Amino acid sequence: MKRHLDAKISGHFDRYKQVLILLGSRQVGKTTIVKRLFSSGNYFLVDNEPIRKILQSYDIETYKTLIDIRSKEIIIDEIHLLSDPGRAVKILYDQLEDVKLIITGSSSFHIKNKTGESLAGRKIDYEMYPLTFSEYLYQKGIETDLNYNILEKVTEDAKYSPKDRLYRFDIKSILSGVLTYGQYPHLVDHPNDETYLLNFTDSLIFKDIVELNLIEDKKLAKDLLKLLAFQIGNLISYADLANRLKADQRTVKRYIEIFEQSFVIFRLYPYSKNKRDEISKAAKIFFYDTGIRNALIGDFSALESRDDKGALFENFIVAELIKQASYADARYKFYYWRTKQGSEIDLILENVDELIGVEIKYGRKSANTAFKNRYPEAKLRLVTADNFY
Repeated sequence: MKRHLDAKISGHFDRYKQVLILLGSRQVGKTTIVKRLFSSGNYFLVDNEPIRKILQSYDIETYKTLIDIRSKEIIIDEIHLLSDPGRAVKILYDQLEDVKLIITGSSSFHIKNKTGESLAGRKIDYEMYPLTFSEYLYQKGIETDLNYNILEKVTEDAKYSPKDRLYRFDIKSILSGVLTYGQYPHLVDHPNDETYLLNFTDSLIFKDIVELNLIEDKKLAKDLLKLLAFQIGNLISYADLANRLKADQRTVKRYIEIFEQSFVIFRLYPYSKNKRDEISKAAKIFFYDTGIRNALIGDFSALESRDDKGALFENFIVAELIKQASYADARYKFYYWRTKQGSEIDLILENVDELIGVEIKYGRKSANTAFKNRYPEAKLRLVTADNFY
């Protein structure tokens, strides 16, 4: 099942000798892609207790009892479960010459904090997300190849048309399903699987975090994540969240950082060129997957009857652009823009050459011109359910 990352992952060792580290949340397809692209590799799952014990010896001779040193490719899956993953990888990298090391992990927070120093100059990270809309259509057999349509339509010079397009498939129905149930690979063959999403959210999302002792209070973490799910696309106040949860503000901030590093949520910060009337601090919160968000609030109702369909669509477009930009190596920074007078643009894309303001509305509306007036060099796009793809 082809993914946008295929070319980067399969061609990694043609360009680099460094360890390939693939990061992402559980069940986004990390194991599937590395097994498919490195099918002859020696595969080891750290969740297997005997394998974990050997790898935690941190001794190359012990490692050789496990690893076929004639193998040119070694895959270590769920490396974050080791007590010192960076040390294990460093030993393998330094002691086994000409071996291609492929590492996967679910919690980037844990991996980056325990491998950063020991693997300096020895690794290159790749991040994998739930399916893009294009990957979803491809894996459903609706499209015949992958594309970056959403990113290209926002960033290209041709004006974004608000008119309906004719599709050979029911795009509104597909969009409705994606906004409700999300884009985890499991949903391709098991559409509308609420049981999977509820179980995933209730247990698997916390499995790494709890097992690795990254949080002390599972109930607080779950209550916080649910509260954030009700606020997608909104500004968050750490003080307000802490007050509502009767928790310490520093703990709330730390848990949000852990959720972010574990690929559950992400934050957008305000864009500002130091204009006095531009808001300059508060972050907006989004989820990488709308299905996980809906599972957290326990709502899989039909899209057209939902009061939050606009927020779901905004979350979907923002996440889609971030995923596609990452895969396409389009080096944009992402922000939102808002003034104290209430003018707002949902998403700002910036790189060295251009500035793009993106208004995201499920239904048709006219674009807010305040940002363009403030930044005349900027492009302005209006993305709707009718023209996003």
